[in-house]
Amino acid sequence: MVCLNFGQPERVQVDGIAVHRAHAPDSGIPVLRFVHPKLTSLWAAMARANADVYYQRTCGALTGIVAAFCRSHSRPFVYAAAHDRDFDPALPLIRLYRDRSLYRWGLRRADAIVVQSAEQRESCARTFGLPSRHIPSCYLPPASAASATAGYVLWVSTMRDWKRPELFIELAARLPQLRFRMVGGPDDPGYYEVIRARAAQVPNLEFNGFVPYADIDREFDGARVFVNTSVAEGFPNTFLQSWARGIPAVSFTDPGCVLDGAAVVQVARSIDHMAQLVADLMTNDRSWREIGVTSHEYFSQHHSLESVAAAYESLIEQLL
Repeated sequence: MVCLNFGQPERVQVDGIAVHRAHAPDSGIPVLRFVHPKLTSLWAAMARANADVYYQRTCGALTGIVAAFCRSHSRPFVYAAAHDRDFDPALPLIRLYRDRSLYRWGLRRADAIVVQSAEQRESCARTFGLPSRHIPSCYLPPASAASATAGYVLWVSTMRDWKRPELFIELAARLPQLRFRMVGGPDDPGYYEVIRARAAQVPNLEFNGFVPYADIDREFDGARVFVNTSVAEGFPNTFLQSWARGIPAVSFTDPGCVLDGAAVVQVARSIDHMAQLVADLMTNDRSWREIGVTSHEYFSQHHSLESVAAAYESLIEQLL
């Protein structure tokens, strides 16, 4: 694994995984730092890793950098999508023209493209004319993972405007008889403070702010229902963290997950409809259990570590 420089040695072992250090997050002179230390340190770290296959996820300039490295070293390159907008023709998640150009160049030179859903596979083909392979995301829950019959309605994400945390605050205000919990750190500090101030005005909403990933399982263990308010998504890991515990998910976005004809995610058409869905799941034990069982079974069949690892092993064997 290659990661940024947070003060660790050039190479460390973490749970048997070699982690190679690249550049510090904000090091170097603006504009020039794209070449040095960003490009030079990433290139050097990838060379030290000396991998048989290189895997990179999320759209951006890094896609082009890794693709160029793999071409120069005759190594297979796998690009993995992280969001539906990775294949939007306008590439709204990439700010600079330079980075959009590098991403397009790198994507077209990937030896394999991995997508999270059938929708992403279709948009990759439609926008770039490229084939891709659908390999679901996976999650390994702790042995203690559980849902809470008397739990709260949970929202977990980074505070970004397209995640629409203000809708969760509105949802809590509409259902004052229920308990709500909001977890997430800042992306834009100013926007974060606005959301935190608004959340403080809703008595039945507990705002926990940033929680380290190592501690996030405890937030899910206390939940009864999970809510996603994003305008668009890739495939949220929070769905997996919920489903592994049998926690139903309510969302404005539809990941298209179906088990034996039953939708896994309860898709809301509006904030009014979302309030109805959440209220029912929080008060109707039979409905909550049925949807929870469906969610857990779907997770076991499609998103367990065993099923996803087998798909990646097959892909890597083909590339080698």
